[in-house]
Amino acid sequence: MVAEQEDFEDFSPSIDCPVLITERLVLRPPHEQDISELVTLANNRKVADMLARMPHPYGEREARSWLLSHANRNAGASYAITLAETGALIGGAGINPRGSGLEMGYWIGEPHWGKGFATEAAHAIVDIAFKATDIDELYASTRVINPGSRRVIQKCGFRYLGQGMIDSIAAGRVAVDRYLLDRKTWVSLRTWAAVK
Repeated sequence: MVAEQEDFEDFSPSIDCPVLITERLVLRPPHEQDISELVTLANNRKVADMLARMPHPYGEREARSWLLSHANRNAGASYAITLAETGALIGGAGINPRGSGLEMGYWIGEPHWGKGFATEAAHAIVDIAFKATDIDELYASTRVINPGSRRVIQKCGFRYLGQGMIDSIAAGRVAVDRYLLDRKTWVSLRTWAAVK
């Protein structure tokens, strides 16, 4: 999942970063004790190549920088994705200002791929973005070569906007697919889910 950094207008919604609990996950603010697991999972070229802002190699300095950026945030939110059963860190997620809305980003460490964790975390991020702010639009993008992330975005109800190019720290200039989820669609999806 690629989270882009674009020119942010005057819009900067603040989210207190509440702990989010799903069926199998706990999304919580990152902390110092995450550094070792974070470095182990994030220092993976396969992960970094799919993200805009993750460098490779990824060491303790980069992990501490991420923790510091979370602590100094005045808009959006950053989350450590952990397993509810064990508390083990398995990835990261966040929502950042973009134009008049927010952009969702997430990543899961390779040992945990293919288990539905990204979709579960993304649903929680989508819900908090719309519940905790008054945004009308939530954006997401993914590398065109990342079908797994594309499926996650589609399962969350996003609609395809088109392709574009971004600069990735690890992979250079890369093509991405861009998506949008508006509040009305999110409300409709939430209503349909409640009916089941």
